[in-house]
This record gives sequence, structure tokens and C-alpha cells, in this order.
Amino acid sequence: MYIGLKRRQRGATFLGMLTITSILLFAAYGVIRLVPVYKEYMDVTRALTQAASALGPGASPGEIRQSLERRWQIDDIKSIQPKDIEVNKVGSTTTLRAYYRAEAPFIGNISLVVDFDKSVTMGGKATP
Repeated sequence: MYIGLKRRQRGATFLGMLTITSILLFAAYGVIRLVPVYKEYMDVTRALTQAASALGPGASPGEIRQSLERRWQIDDIKSIQPKDIEVNKVGSTTTLRAYYRAEAPFIGNISLVVDFDKSVTMGGKATP
């Protein structure tokens, strides 16, 4: 009798495997929904870096925003607008900062929210 009971309790049950699979699928769905958000963040980062290296530290805020506007149209960036980019000039150093929140719909009325903060110093040096 003890041998039969031990053999029956061996391994994972169907319900256990179903639970683990559904948790993994739920997490994978979340990752899939966040991929476009992070791709857009990489586009914003690339646009800031390209604008900073193309224009140089002597560019005016208007020139910077025009350059960013063109890059925004090419990359189809929607989460943040060029007018929302902070342009700080201290002495001969100009810093571009993009701080924004992006949302990705998840399930029903639940959304995934990610905050991004990227600074680029004119001259091509980037800071996280």
C-alpha cells in the first residue's frame, strides 16, 4: 500500500503545471506589451544623441528643438514632444534632458507605466 501511494505522489500535477505555465505566459505578455515602449525610449535616446553631436554646444534652443522635431517625425515618437525636452545652458555647456512617463495598455483598465530620464550633454557625452 505504501508503494502505490509513493508512486502516485511523484512529479508535478497537471494543476501545478497549468499554474506555472499561466504565470509564465502572463509575464511574457507583459514583456511583449513593454517592447514598443522601450523601443521608443531608444529612439528618443538616439535622437537626443544625434542632435547633440550634429549641432554642437553653440546651438540655440530653437535650433535644437527644430532638429529634434525632424528626428521625432522620422522615428514616429509619440510619448514625448520636442517642446517637452529641457534645454539647460550653463556657461558653454548645454544639456538636453528628456524626462517622461510612458504607458502601455495591459489587460482591461490595467496599464504598465514606465518612467524614463535621459540626459545628453552637447558635444556627444551622454549620461544615464
